[in-house]
Amino acid sequence: MINTDFRYKLNILFELLRWNKPTGRLILLIPAGWSLYLTPESNPSFHMLLKIIMGGLLVSGLGCIANDIWDKKIDQKVLRTQNRPLAANKIGNKTAYLILIFLIICSFFLTLSLPENGRLLSISLAFFALPLILIYPSAKRWFKYPQLILSLCWGFAVLIPWAANEGDIKSIVLLFCWLATIFWTFGFDTVYALADMKYDLKIGVNSSAVNLASNTKITIQICYFLTSSFLAICALINQLNLIFWPIWLITAFLMQKDILKIFPESNHSIKKIGNHFKNQTIYGGLILLGIIISS
Repeated sequence: MINTDFRYKLNILFELLRWNKPTGRLILLIPAGWSLYLTPESNPSFHMLLKIIMGGLLVSGLGCIANDIWDKKIDQKVLRTQNRPLAANKIGNKTAYLILIFLIICSFFLTLSLPENGRLLSISLAFFALPLILIYPSAKRWFKYPQLILSLCWGFAVLIPWAANEGDIKSIVLLFCWLATIFWTFGFDTVYALADMKYDLKIGVNSSAVNLASNTKITIQICYFLTSSFLAICALINQLNLIFWPIWLITAFLMQKDILKIFPESNHSIKKIGNHFKNQTIYGGLILLGIIISS
C-alpha cells in the first residue's frame, strides 16, 4: 500500500515537472549543447555536461510549475491541459509553491558549483532569466506574442552554458547561436500554440498563432530559415569540417517540409502538432550531433 501511494505521488510530481515528457526537456537542452560545443574550448568536460543537463531539468521543471500555477483556471477549460496535476486538483497550490521554491534553491546552488571563471557571470544571467521564466506564463494575458517571451527564456539556455565554459559572452558565434535559438523557439512554439488556438480565442488570451492569423505559416517558415542560416554562420566561423554540411542541409530541408504537414489545415490536430514538436527535437539533435563530430 505504501509503495503504491509513493509511486502515485512520484507520478504526480513527474507530471507536474513534465519529466514524464522528455521531448520538452530535450528541446531545451539541445541549444545548450549547440552552445557548449561551439565554444572555443569545443569539448566540454563530463562534469560540465552533467551540470548543464541537471540545470536544464531543474529550470524546465520550475518553469512548468510556474506555468501551471498561473494557468490553473485556464488549463481546466482546455482539452490538452485539463488533466495536468494542478488543473485536475491532484496536487494543491501550496505544495506546488514549495516545490517551485525548492527547485529555485537547487538551481542556485548548482550555479554556485560552476567553474570559478564563469560562475559570477552565470549567476548574473540566471538572475536575469528567473523573472522572465516566472512571468512568462502571464504574458498571454497582456502581450500579443507570449511565444517571444518564451524564446528569450530559451535564449538563456545558450548564454549560461557559454558563460560557464568561457567566462564571458563576447562572441559573434554566441550571438548567432543565440539568434538561432530565439527564432527556432518562436517557430516551434507558434506551431504548438495552434493546438490551443480555438480555446485561446474563446477564453480571450493571446498567442502568436492567434495574432499572426493568416501570416502564421510564413512566419514559421522564416523562423526556421533563419535558424538554419544562423547555425550555418556559426559553423563557418568555427570552420567545422565537411561532415557537418550534409547534416545541416537535410535538417534545414526537413524543418521546412514539416511545416507543410501542418498547413493549410484549419483545424490543427494535437497529434500532428505533437509530431512536429518531436521532429524538431530530432532535427535539433542532428544538428548538435553534426557540430560534435565536425569540431
